[in-house]
Amino acid sequence: MSDLIVESCGASTTLQDAGRFRYRRYGVSTAGAMDLHALARANALVGNAHDTAAIEFCLMGGAFRIDGGSALIAVSGPGCIARIGAREIEPGMSARMEPDDRLTVGPVRDGVYAYLAITGGFLRARDMESLSVHRRSGIGGLPLVAGDRLPMADNPDQPLRRLPPETRHTPEPIRIVLGPQNDLFTPRAIETLTTQEFKISAQVDRMGCRLEGPEIEHADGFNIVSDGIVAGHIQVPGDRQPIVLLRDSQTTGGYPKIATVISADIGRFAQSPPGSAVKFRLVTRDEAVEAAKEMREKIDALATLARPVEDQSAKDMLFAANLIGGVANAFDFEPRWLD
Repeated sequence: MSDLIVESCGASTTLQDAGRFRYRRYGVSTAGAMDLHALARANALVGNAHDTAAIEFCLMGGAFRIDGGSALIAVSGPGCIARIGAREIEPGMSARMEPDDRLTVGPVRDGVYAYLAITGGFLRARDMESLSVHRRSGIGGLPLVAGDRLPMADNPDQPLRRLPPETRHTPEPIRIVLGPQNDLFTPRAIETLTTQEFKISAQVDRMGCRLEGPEIEHADGFNIVSDGIVAGHIQVPGDRQPIVLLRDSQTTGGYPKIATVISADIGRFAQSPPGSAVKFRLVTRDEAVEAAKEMREKIDALATLARPVEDQSAKDMLFAANLIGGVANAFDFEPRWLD
């Protein structure tokens, strides 16, 4: 049996899979990866099911070493660069680690969360059917620290795989649906939420994200009888600054919820770093359901798109590579070899 040894990592580095379901009725948070699509990309590159547990990084990366056999690994996250020794791992491609190789994962430069997947996943006991760590309760364990050893499922025969470049993280507005208590807000409040720009504050973690910006006014006070909460709910407390609840959110709350981020966009929202601007766009329930289906189809398609490297033709390689980066006009292009 082989182990992945943590040499260093950020304070919010945890194991996360798709989440812990069927327990919210008992007050247990779902938890799970903040960006399920990025988790699925990392898993597809090493031949895992899309919801296999991986190491989730928050802003900071880490350093790791393998004790025992070799392993196929992959890192996925916006702007995150990983190296084995001095060799940089090509983005969108898996890599093989040999015993005593040192893997370094850099910071998440263009977002917040990145994932390190290992072929076969990690051999840990599940807590309520999941390996996801819920930091505030300790369910699923604790964040990783230097010296931790993570037993790995040995499966050294998997081939290297490659995926087309990630194009999902766009500056498009985050889509929301109204409710469940939008009737407790004025029409001006809904207009403000859907037309004005907000900023991601420094008060953000896996539980929720406070926004800064124009005030969202209540129609008649802000206290309600506590009711159920799901990830994506936008609640507005007495200071009129909205809070977007995320994967580790509590299961009930007493602030009215003006709207809900649709499930297809929660991961994209979670990748917005503190200080960045965000806008919301209202969609219908049917559009939200359709977007959820499209997201699921994209995740399911990753297993097919992640093709073994040796099976890729020269044409596939050329289509996957960015051969004209920075060139906007063919007539302005002067090849370097003419200098």
